[in-house]
Amino acid sequence: MHRMLESAGLRNRERALANLSGFMPQLSDELQARVISLMANCPDPDSALHYMARFASGNPPDFHRLMANPGLISSFVTVFAQSKFLSEEILLNSSWIEQIVADRDFHRMLFPEEMELRLEEFLLQHGTGVPDALHVAQFRRQQILRILLRDATGICNLAETTEELSNLADAILHVTFRHIRDELTKRHGPPCYLDRAGVVRQCEFSVLALGKLGGQELNYSSDIDLMFLYSANGDTAGERSISNKEFYKKAAVQYTELLSTYTSEGMCYRVDLRLRPEGKLGELCISTEGAKTYYRKRARDWELQMLIKARVAAGDRAPGRELLEFVEPLIYSSTLDFSAVEAVSQTRERIQEKLQQRKPGMREIDIKLARGGIRDIEFLVQCLQRLHGGREPWVRHGGTLHALFRLRDKNLLSDVEYSRLCSAYEFLRHLEHRLQFEEDRQTHTLPQGREALDVLARRMPVQELGSQPTAARLMSRLNEYFDEVREIYERVIHAQQPMYYSTPNPTPEPAPASEPDHAHTRGDGLDGNLIRFLDQRAPSLAATLAHTNIKRGGKAFARYLEWVVPHPEWLQWLDSDNVLTGYLTDLFAHSLYLSDQLMSHPDLIEELRKIRKHPGRDASIDEALAIDDPNDLRRFFRREMFRIQAESVCLGSNVFQTLLRTSTLADTAIQCAYRLSLEEVVQSYAPLTPGYQPTDQMMVIALGRLGMREFDLGSDADLVFVLPDADGGEHQFWTRVAAKIIDRLSAYTREGFMFAVDTRLRPNGREGELVQLASAYDTYFTSRAEAWEGITYMKTRAVAGNLEKGTEFLNAIQELDWRRYGQSGRSQMQLRQMRLRLEKEQGDENPLKAGAGGYYDIDFALMFLRLKGAGIFFKVLNTPERIDIIEKMGHLERSDAAFLRDAATFYRALDHGLRLLTGQAEGTLPKAQAQLEMLSDLVCRWTPDHLHDQPLEEELSQIRHRTREFFDRLFAI
Repeated sequence: MHRMLESAGLRNRERALANLSGFMPQLSDELQARVISLMANCPDPDSALHYMARFASGNPPDFHRLMANPGLISSFVTVFAQSKFLSEEILLNSSWIEQIVADRDFHRMLFPEEMELRLEEFLLQHGTGVPDALHVAQFRRQQILRILLRDATGICNLAETTEELSNLADAILHVTFRHIRDELTKRHGPPCYLDRAGVVRQCEFSVLALGKLGGQELNYSSDIDLMFLYSANGDTAGERSISNKEFYKKAAVQYTELLSTYTSEGMCYRVDLRLRPEGKLGELCISTEGAKTYYRKRARDWELQMLIKARVAAGDRAPGRELLEFVEPLIYSSTLDFSAVEAVSQTRERIQEKLQQRKPGMREIDIKLARGGIRDIEFLVQCLQRLHGGREPWVRHGGTLHALFRLRDKNLLSDVEYSRLCSAYEFLRHLEHRLQFEEDRQTHTLPQGREALDVLARRMPVQELGSQPTAARLMSRLNEYFDEVREIYERVIHAQQPMYYSTPNPTPEPAPASEPDHAHTRGDGLDGNLIRFLDQRAPSLAATLAHTNIKRGGKAFARYLEWVVPHPEWLQWLDSDNVLTGYLTDLFAHSLYLSDQLMSHPDLIEELRKIRKHPGRDASIDEALAIDDPNDLRRFFRREMFRIQAESVCLGSNVFQTLLRTSTLADTAIQCAYRLSLEEVVQSYAPLTPGYQPTDQMMVIALGRLGMREFDLGSDADLVFVLPDADGGEHQFWTRVAAKIIDRLSAYTREGFMFAVDTRLRPNGREGELVQLASAYDTYFTSRAEAWEGITYMKTRAVAGNLEKGTEFLNAIQELDWRRYGQSGRSQMQLRQMRLRLEKEQGDENPLKAGAGGYYDIDFALMFLRLKGAGIFFKVLNTPERIDIIEKMGHLERSDAAFLRDAATFYRALDHGLRLLTGQAEGTLPKAQAQLEMLSDLVCRWTPDHLHDQPLEEELSQIRHRTREFFDRLFAI
């Protein structure tokens, strides 16, 4: 252990040794080596070891159970090394990390609607009505933990992190307000008013977000700037009637108190209402008309500027949108008058004066308020937006990074200026996040100690400070960015010298009065400004989009186009090929998962173009097997998986053909991981046997969906590792290789996640050794295996290692199965009992698979019928092939075979569509009508006409009924 500590380079080895001695002896040599390796590479090994020791001593059962999972070990170390307040939290709630890592949505950002559903489900566990502040704060911490893990492991970029933090806040704001309003409505009745026509209308209420939340760029620990707005004055329509103003004032007071109450889980958010009309002296909530009057007559310049970031975050949309549309012309000047810029500059000077007064004689660095810091970049962007937004609506955007891009796009920033400002802003925001998530404190001040700065540097993303981050490098980079931002700021603001920009392209002639501007009235999220911009740069694309109504996913598609615009080649592809554009819109309309992949990796448009040019062509196995870096393997897997799934949507490929291609991709990934893992282990742990040459002796066997070549997006890979008896002397060596293969395939990294690996189908399940000898399998299946275990191995094949020996091994196992179970009535009874037990345990939550008439009925029936002919060995059979073989053997009537083909196709198409919607397996139909329509559209593409000639729910009901009827008939005992 001393030698391992030496190599790890821990700062305080004596303290580290004390911490390690508390739990390391309980771990295997392999796990000890892994823990030390993780500690050596984490940003704060001493903190990580401290919390790991506390975890081991405070909760030994959970510690031992969770430490058996390599992915979980890495996640625990990440949190322990990054955040003290979250480390304390998971010592009390260790299952949180387990749930997060197991969540199939971990790889992607959650949208506000998804956060709302999760919050509602969480709150239902604690009762109904207005939620308790403690429970809301606890939910927030769970989600902050999830976001931090994604951020710290590099799965998401800065924009995704800040947007997801904002989505979390939006969800909490919306759900809590809805509950508060519902309770007040029960007491006082709904608030109403008379419109100008004398018609009674319900008075709506908007929660406007400003500042960073308004721009969807929230921090980990931020104040949230809010403004409350209601439709109009009037009274509630209940027995205990009060005015609308009083009703919403009660709601606002209860609302802010709930959000700001400090609990044992911290508080949700510090709510700042000082940006409302009249500031501290103003009404807590104001009518739309009152707000309009204020901004038209009395608002100061800075109050108009802060509305650049305003948006409706919760409540009802109409009042907030009405106000924002009204103030937009007031915000943006139509001339190049620098008076507005000077007004903001004076505000900035006052901030600097207050900063210096607050910290006299101190050398603390506030990265937000320092000259050249975050606030200067945001001020500069807003100044340029106000100056040019009147004649260039395209530059109007609440997000700083989006606004910078649009300013550059209109040549209001040069490429160099854009690059410097973006790089500085991303660096400073990453730094700000790491200052805040350590203690959940709203701080922007750098620590002064050298050791603390070193830890802070190591917590930064690797792309910011390189692979050898130090305090000196951190400070050097920070000062460089401060200087670059300061230079641009001073030149633009104080010298009143606008940055060079080219004369804008002539504004297109307005359409005749008889032809309304549909760009302004679109309902699919495509902004009219975007369409007009594309008219100039990509007219064919603009024309295509003008006649395309993207019913779903339009907003996300518009955001993606903003990533495309800076790449002339991509834009030209879309402009010259409307079919390619159709592929793109199709994905955004039908797959949240694939559209999210495009947003995270815009260059995946290149894979769509490959579909256009060479449909059905996958990368060659030789190309994949030449990969020699794990991150390159993950990138390869991501690209290939995206293209296969996108082709499934865009071309309506046969569902079983898609599953075959996905299975082949998984095989390739396993084979690459095998080779890379073997090379790595050989370098670290030489075989014990002199002269032993490890090559491909260990056989990797796939079971379940991968074994049948029906692997899909979001599937787990059921794998077992088998070693010939002749190689038993190197069992420990090959166990290390197997563990490394699992880690390579299932680790979450900045380059993404391939798939989870499940090894529980080995003899004796979790209690059995990870790698077992072939003779151990023979003994187990001869005398101890249950019927369902034996039949499970009917859906297996060798996927890595010595494939020839692996196939021979499986042939021998199948012969054992046939002799033991093939002609036994007892196996029929056991299978039926096993199936009904699954139905009882999982049927309610997963009716499509485990419920009566679900897919498991088909699977168990085919396993039983296949067992009767197990004396004939087949290397691999998918579901349609199994049905064909069983029919030809005379174990299945022609009519039953035809029905089972239809039912299997329908269920696989349904499952495939659900995975494309969300990126994971789902056991029920979606509740939202929009998602149900998307799913129906997809299923129609992959099924014959007679399987979609009625609504999806009706077709499913009929198939489930007939499937259960067949199952009962087959297993009648």
